[in-house]
Amino acid sequence: MNAEIPQQVDQYLDAKGLSCPLPLLKTKQVLAKMAVDQVLHVEATDAGSWRDIQVFVEHSVHVLVAANNENGLFSYWIRKGES
Repeated sequence: MNAEIPQQVDQYLDAKGLSCPLPLLKTKQVLAKMAVDQVLHVEATDAGSWRDIQVFVEHSVHVLVAANNENGLFSYWIRKGES
């Protein structure tokens, strides 16, 4: 999934070097502390995050605004939804 990458990012999570399931767990922790409509930018190197984060967002109130997989760097932009 490649969509327009948001210009405004409210939080950044560097999950590079973390193995599954840590990128997803840390993403959930950061989102829990954010305000509705804020955007989280996550970067990870774990290939499992490509599936895990997208499936998590599909089953949550959050929106995956954009995702990018470039040379083993997985980037996600997630807008926090209202719970």
